[in-house]
Amino acid sequence: DNFSSPGSVNGWSNKSVVTEFILLGLSSSQELQLFLFLIFSVFYGAAVLGNILIILIVITDSRLHSPMYFLLSNLSFIDVCQATFATPKMIADFLSEHKTITFQGCMSQIFFLHVFGGSEMVLLVAMAYDRYIAICKPLHYMTIMSRKVCAILVGVSWAIGILHSSSHLAFMVDLPFCGPNKVDNFFCDLPLVIKLACLDTYVLEILVLTNSGLLSLICFLLLLISYTVILATVHRQSPGGTSKALSTLSAHITVVVLFFGPLIFIYIWPFESFPIDKFISVFFTVFTPFLNPMIYTLRNKDVKEAMKKLRNQHVGSKEVF
Repeated sequence: DNFSSPGSVNGWSNKSVVTEFILLGLSSSQELQLFLFLIFSVFYGAAVLGNILIILIVITDSRLHSPMYFLLSNLSFIDVCQATFATPKMIADFLSEHKTITFQGCMSQIFFLHVFGGSEMVLLVAMAYDRYIAICKPLHYMTIMSRKVCAILVGVSWAIGILHSSSHLAFMVDLPFCGPNKVDNFFCDLPLVIKLACLDTYVLEILVLTNSGLLSLICFLLLLISYTVILATVHRQSPGGTSKALSTLSAHITVVVLFFGPLIFIYIWPFESFPIDKFISVFFTVFTPFLNPMIYTLRNKDVKEAMKKLRNQHVGSKEVF
């Protein structure tokens, strides 16, 4: 066994006896796991390549050296991180009979999930603020959205993500885990791991819910307010311009819905376990990072042109050799 007998923990203080957790994964069927291995390998590869491509395009194309694309490239970087903190291990586990993760590995996954999730939430708000300035105060856009302001917005998003995650981990590390060690998912998810602690976790569950729920709610409300103000301003200036503003915002709104949709579902039933929870976890860690670059490239003329230019350069350089 990977833990001592519960009797040995009567006199513990801040000691965890569980050294590793067993991840139950997405399926116990061997055939299905092989199929999932192939599917997720493709999606993970596409998510990472798609986001790295956006980062490269924004860096190399001078026409995309604007605040909006600077923030977009940072979103792509977070998406690469979001896709990578748990998915490669899940893919490897599809080929493994014993899906285990060390205690430290489990805590790391919880930490990184909340760092990247928290940072992305705040960055989406920063991107909405950027669109608000661009549409409602176009003459002052470059003055307000200076390089320094953009760097501060990205810095703040990471700082809030790290602070949010550290506040979770501060009490998680000291929880006593003295027996049950099966996590019913493909990575260590905070509510699932808290349930395995050898004490009454009701207060902790409320704390976790308040911490994550509050950050999600504040960000979601700020996004709603920013879109409402943008559309109201555009409608007031020119009644026919609302549809144009909506088409400009469509990619951003789609990404926000994809990101916050699963979160809202999680917080409605935070500590109840449903089969759909695993699908939401997959959606959050694999499909959102995969879909984001597609949404921005398919709906953005500048990015499409930059990709075309990069492809032509690549083809041209091949023909030279």
